[in-house]
Amino acid sequence: MPLFEKNERAFRQRSHGHHPIMSIVASGIALALVGCASIERLPAVRYAQAQQTRVLNIPDARFYVSDVSRINAIALKAYERRNKVRAKSAPLYFLAISGGGDDGAFGAGLLAGWSKRGDLPTFDVVTGVSTGSLSAPFAFLGRDYDSQLRQVYTETDASDIFQRRAPLISITAGDALFDSAPLRKMIADRLDDAMIRKIAEEYEKGRLLFILTTNLDQGRPVIWNIGAIAASGDPQSRELIIDVLLASASIPAVFPPVMIDVTIDGQKLQEMHVDGGTVAQAFLYPPSFSLKQASARLGISERKLRDTRRRIAYVIRNGRLSRPDESVKVQTLAIAKQAISTMIVSSGVNDIYRMYLTTQRDGVDFNLASVGDDFNVPYKGPFDKEYMRALFDYGFEKGNAGYAWQKAPPGYAR
Repeated sequence: MPLFEKNERAFRQRSHGHHPIMSIVASGIALALVGCASIERLPAVRYAQAQQTRVLNIPDARFYVSDVSRINAIALKAYERRNKVRAKSAPLYFLAISGGGDDGAFGAGLLAGWSKRGDLPTFDVVTGVSTGSLSAPFAFLGRDYDSQLRQVYTETDASDIFQRRAPLISITAGDALFDSAPLRKMIADRLDDAMIRKIAEEYEKGRLLFILTTNLDQGRPVIWNIGAIAASGDPQSRELIIDVLLASASIPAVFPPVMIDVTIDGQKLQEMHVDGGTVAQAFLYPPSFSLKQASARLGISERKLRDTRRRIAYVIRNGRLSRPDESVKVQTLAIAKQAISTMIVSSGVNDIYRMYLTTQRDGVDFNLASVGDDFNVPYKGPFDKEYMRALFDYGFEKGNAGYAWQKAPPGYAR
């Protein structure tokens, strides 16, 4: 059987608990790509040059997790804008939506059901990674976009996400096994000018929408400030946001990377951005940023903050918190597939622990949702409508009934 056909079979036979497309990677991609030709590109940006780069000349367009001064400045501006439209004592709500491929239907259903219930908060900070980046803008804008959120995760199939490429060409001279042009079109169709204006309006109220990508040249995560880009007024801002959302969901070697043009002192360079899940499945805010320290700089004591403003974080894990048992064949591809599946699930749990410990440090109430063992609809293949609709309905029922949020990571003794 040709290698590509084996890859395709592995693609269809995904087990619950790991990314639906990563099984392709487990099917020998690294071996197949040895000695391949590469596509020409502009010079890459070194990390040492990162602070000099300009993307559409928007100062707050994005930041690195290590750039504490930039993070503090963005947070301070948001605080000042928010206090103009809301009482200082109003609760501060965070929402983090994880990656998970077509399991993103769970988070979408949970949010839609929560909205139907009537007590879905207006989130001050919304973050998204991979499939979470596709649902984050809808969650950020709230009830008015519930129908679109439902459509994305119940009316989408594989043909709306990717197209097959000729296997020999993609392996020997391409940048990925599949073409993500359909996904880009789906994002562009949803992210119209009206939606961009609405995101900009909410940003001016002090609300933040962050999307994570991975700069593959540097091997570092980058957080994009979507509201700042939307509010910039730059005629290319919509295209940049589309690029960022696409990049955050572009699994390396499976989907093409997104090349983002930047300038340094007038010189044109390029950054290669791929799936944010390459470095983190989800995030609330960088651990390098401390809400306690930020409050202290504003002259607000921790005791006063606890007494006057609640801070509440919700984390939606689009998937399970453990990988199901399986009798793994003593075969290279089967071992690789299950090893990658295990690493992805473990990475997601590690991210949950990181977020939990950060919230405990900063006095933030922690809440976690994930796909439970009571969901048992069989998986037939990537982006199968029947499966996604069932998972959306499962999440919707949980949200509408009042989800029983977990207050700590799995296995953590409080």
